[in-house]
Amino acid sequence: MIIKIDEYSDVPIYMQIRNQIVMGISSGELAGGDQLPTVRALALEIGINTMTVSKTYQMLKSEGYITTDRKNGARVRQQIEQSKVISEDNKRELRRIVSEARLSGVPKKEIQKLIDEYY
Repeated sequence: MIIKIDEYSDVPIYMQIRNQIVMGISSGELAGGDQLPTVRALALEIGINTMTVSKTYQMLKSEGYITTDRKNGARVRQQIEQSKVISEDNKRELRRIVSEARLSGVPKKEIQKLIDEYY
């Protein structure tokens, strides 16, 4: 999986990395047990500070998407606990996206089609 950073985005770099890893897990591009790059390797590859990658990995670990240990590094969790709820942050983000789409004249069916495609 290749991580791409948009330096001009308002989204912090650690969140861009987090979001791309979560999408990779969701899409199956990253499977349970897959090894993630070391903090140092990913930081060098992207050209960012190691503390940024470390923050990302700690966030992914606390959210239950990855496991980390000194011997094996960071890996995608074999079993990701499913809470069956959408976080309040995600609800706000979805509401913002739908609002912008509506203001742009995008039909509701088009949004539903995209949700079906991404789900």
